[in-house]
Amino acid sequence: MSPRNNWTREEHILAFNLYCPIPFGTIHIRNPKIKELARLLGRSVGSVSRKLANFSRLDPFLQQRGIKGLEHGAKGEEEVWKEFVERPEALAFESQRLLADRLGTSVEAVSEVEVDDLPASGKEREAIVRVRVNQSFFRRRVLSAYCFRCCVTGLTLRPLLVASHVIPWAKGTTNRLNPRNGLCLNALHDRAFDRGLMWIEPDFVVRLSPKLREANRDSKQTVDWLMSFDGKRLLLPKKFEPDAGLLAIHASSCIP
Repeated sequence: MSPRNNWTREEHILAFNLYCPIPFGTIHIRNPKIKELARLLGRSVGSVSRKLANFSRLDPFLQQRGIKGLEHGAKGEEEVWKEFVERPEALAFESQRLLADRLGTSVEAVSEVEVDDLPASGKEREAIVRVRVNQSFFRRRVLSAYCFRCCVTGLTLRPLLVASHVIPWAKGTTNRLNPRNGLCLNALHDRAFDRGLMWIEPDFVVRLSPKLREANRDSKQTVDWLMSFDGKRLLLPKKFEPDAGLLAIHASSCIP
């Protein structure tokens, strides 16, 4: 292990990259993801675990819950946190690129993004890859916050889970990577949410549009299942509770 005490900017960014999707209660030396990052950085597992715990003192979502984390930290943590607040998409992409470099692979591979439909090279490919990498960053952050459980149905089958944006990606940059602008939904309720046929009230009650009842008879069983969650309360995450204001904006454009 490295005897160095001072962490570099790159090391701070890689620690932040892991901190973002990791549940606060799993920051400990037995976590295999922390062990893997320690190996990549050439540092002790205890040192990496403490670094992630240091980031928690800056996390407003934990502060709102009265969780302070460790009181003392390094200036480098504050600088990286501030940089993410000011330019989240740039830093999220850089964090994934740095991780890919350490692993000896591509940023596309480490982010598990589809590239088969992209040009072989060029600025268009680079721009699309950057977007998809950041969407993958958002997805990891949201799904882990909900412990990979649909917040409407409780479904935990990961291939069917989607990190839904409350305010769509295309409608401005402010909340693109904001985890409070995200919901973990199964694919079917995600589509209903995206089409304005489902919304969440500011008090976190699920609403589904009666318009769904207009489906043909062959779809009745599926529609009945969808509608069975109307009036149910959202299954909230332990971290990154959805923003009630953003939910209200989405609800205002839905089909009653």
